[in-house]
Parts: sequence; C-alpha cells; structure tokens
Amino acid sequence: MRRIGDFLTLEQTRRLGAKSNLVGALLVLHAWGLIAGSMALFVWWPNPFTFLLGVMLIGGRQLGLAILMHDAAHGLLFADRRLNEGVGSWLCAFPVFTSLALYRPYHLQHHRFTQQAEDPDLGLSAAFPTTRASLRRKIVRDLTGQTAFLRRGEQIRRALGSADTPLGTQLANLWRKEKGPLIATLVLLAGLSAAGYWWLYPVMWLLPLATWYQLVSRIRNIAEHAVVPDDDDPLRNTRTTYANPLMRLLVAPYWVNYHLEHHLFMFVPCWRLPQAHRALLDGGHRLSMELKPGYLAVLKAATTGAQCGGRSPGARTAQHI
Repeated sequence: MRRIGDFLTLEQTRRLGAKSNLVGALLVLHAWGLIAGSMALFVWWPNPFTFLLGVMLIGGRQLGLAILMHDAAHGLLFADRRLNEGVGSWLCAFPVFTSLALYRPYHLQHHRFTQQAEDPDLGLSAAFPTTRASLRRKIVRDLTGQTAFLRRGEQIRRALGSADTPLGTQLANLWRKEKGPLIATLVLLAGLSAAGYWWLYPVMWLLPLATWYQLVSRIRNIAEHAVVPDDDDPLRNTRTTYANPLMRLLVAPYWVNYHLEHHLFMFVPCWRLPQAHRALLDGGHRLSMELKPGYLAVLKAATTGAQCGGRSPGARTAQHI
C-alpha cells in the first residue's frame, strides 16, 4: 500500500495541508460574485448571447459550490470548524439542493473503497466505455432538464416517505429532511424579489441548475474515474485532467480537475492541489500517473474504448499502455 511518505516530504505534507479561513472565504465569495455578475450582465444587456453565457457561467459556479461543499466535507474549506460546517452547508450545499451532512459519509466511503465493489460511486464509471450515440443521449437528457427532473423527483419522493402516508405527514417529512435547501431557496427568491428581479430565480438559477450543471457534473464524473487503467493503483484508479482557462471557467472550477492528487492527499485543500501535482511531477511520478491533456480526450477515451490501458467494465486486472 502506498503511503504519503512515498510521494511527499514531511515539510511538503505540512505546507500542502495548511488550511486558510481567508482563502476559503475568498473562494465562496468568488463563486457567488460570478453568479451575481452573470445575472447582472443579463439584466443589463438581455440577449441570447448573455442568456446562454449566464446559464453556462452560473451552472459552472453551481458545480463550483458543490466542489467547495466537497472541500468542506473533508474539513478543508476553512480552518475553523464552525465556519467549515456553516458556510459549507448554507452557502455551498443547500443552494444546490445538497446536504453536507449526508454527503460526507457517502463520499468518505468512496475514498475508502475507490473503484472497488464497495465504492458507492462505482456506478458513475462502470457504464464506460460507451458508444458516442449513448453519450449524446445522456448529454441531451442533461441539457433538456430530464436528468435533473429524475434526480430531484427521486429526492422529493424519498423525503416525502411512502405514498400511503397522510399528506400532512409527508409535508412535515419534506420540511424535516429538506429544510436547508428549502430555506436557501426562499432566501434566494426573496433577495432577488427585493431587488425587483424575482424572475431571475427560475431563469438564471433553476434553469442552469437543471441543465448546464447536470452536464458538467457528468463530465466531471467521467473524467475522475471512468475508463482508468488500474482499479488498484492509487496513481491510476483516478485521473487528473489538464484544463485551460475556459474549461476552468465553465466546466472544471476550483481545481476539481486535479482528482488524482485529491485522492492521494485528502488533507490538501482544493486551492493547493496544483502544488501537489507539481510535487508529484518533480518527484518523478509522471509516467506512473493517469493524466489526460483535456476533457475532449477524456470523452474520446470514454466513447471509443481507448482506455489508456483498456480495462473492460468490471474487470479487476490492470492493462497498461
């Protein structure tokens, strides 16, 4: 089994693991600033271009909020525990209809059993490689809101309880289980209404969440664990995908593309992952790492069977290039 000491010195470990309340706050403010700016641009200059740009920018930042929630799940967003839990829940998780408390144990199980039978995320990668036609159908479902409708519908059904439960009890269950997202929804809607733009909530919040956010979440999932060469090697059972500035803006915010480094070093905040990547390269591990030059290369591998080693779904043996 690989250990942190196989890759980093003690000094590197201490430096990379340092958390910051200031940086955490700036990241959250950055996400909400881009969201507010995108809405303001569309209000100021309404046209098809600013509409589509707004949907993509906001959907990308909604994924960004989920990524910051992910850092909070690891206790990395803030050095202060109360800030980590409070901001991670109220400003990151709840606005995108997610729960930090429910996500944390699920996600930590994924880390413990990465690409093994007990991995709760295994279903996200097991379907690949697939055909291009299949991927196109998935993309259409994402961009037309079908994926979001199914996911949110299942979330609401679970919260309501069994169909034979009295309506009053179902509504009480919904409030008890989804109180955070419901309050976040009301606050966002009330704030936009007070500014005179209530319609921005369905048009420039729910619509990006139901479309672009679903697509970039799928692309993220594919890039992280689909068609990897070796389920049992921590350098090759997940992937780092290089992302240019446009991809970081619209598809891969807050260094989510450095997923291999995140799995190796769970104690490293997201904003230090590029430093962790450089440490691995400087340590001579480049040829052992699963790297892709961009997201198009990942999607090509996921739809052609060019798997950087060709692991068939469900196989447990490595086949390296």
